[in-house]
Amino acid sequence: MSLPKVRVPYLLLFPGFAFLFTFFILPIINLAQTSTQTPIKGGDTGQYQQSFAFSNYIHAFTENKEQFARSFVFATLSTLLALAIAYPLAYAIAFKSGKFKNILLVLVVAPFFTSFLLRTIAWKQILGEEGFVVPGLRSLHIIGQQTTLTSTSFAVVAGMTYNFLPFMTLPLYASLERIDPRTIEAAGDLYANGITAFRRVTVPLSMPGVVAGTLLTFIPAAGDYVNAAILGSPTSKMVGNVIESRYFKIVDYPTAAALSFTLMAAILILVTLYIRKAGTEELV
Repeated sequence: MSLPKVRVPYLLLFPGFAFLFTFFILPIINLAQTSTQTPIKGGDTGQYQQSFAFSNYIHAFTENKEQFARSFVFATLSTLLALAIAYPLAYAIAFKSGKFKNILLVLVVAPFFTSFLLRTIAWKQILGEEGFVVPGLRSLHIIGQQTTLTSTSFAVVAGMTYNFLPFMTLPLYASLERIDPRTIEAAGDLYANGITAFRRVTVPLSMPGVVAGTLLTFIPAAGDYVNAAILGSPTSKMVGNVIESRYFKIVDYPTAAALSFTLMAAILILVTLYIRKAGTEELV
């Protein structure tokens, strides 16, 4: 006996929904419950009870507002730098690479073949005294002889930009590659020079890739803690480092959960405003 056609789509959706419910919705619910708990009086470390203490959110934010601000500043800087690097790269691959296009695309995704952690440690060596960057800058008298780049905000932003660069490049390439070259040629036929054609034709048509790339870069960068932990210092810690410390070192689960929810809500609000301001629906 065959199933009614109306039920088939729902049956096909069931495995995906079951996976999301088990590994996303249930953990989110548990996180929400944890965020309003308080320590049990006289209990051991890590023992909490549900008391619906919504003041945990206020305390968590006020105590770590500097880390919140730093997270979004670092994420914004790394996103802008990644966009500045990825757009010319994606443009060259889409329009100028010829038979080398596939090779260049493989090189873009090649960092994914190694561990995120190893790539970040490699940047610590590159920016360290044993690398070539610091001696080169010193020889050019750009930095002083006692200036270092590791354990600085510069190193954190540089590491984040590098690690999330493929997330910016691939959507940009996909968007640029879909542009019909005849559209750009038509702009030239209408007496537009190269810069004008790029500004008035190429950039607007590639905006879906810009929006997707910036979102894919900003969202993980705002919650990142690996780069700040390895490349930064105590004065450059991000909110992700605070959450990690609260969970695994201080064993303050409610504060860590409240910080996680606050970060999630802040990112959701910013992303919603960004999509409404620069979303692709206005470009159709």
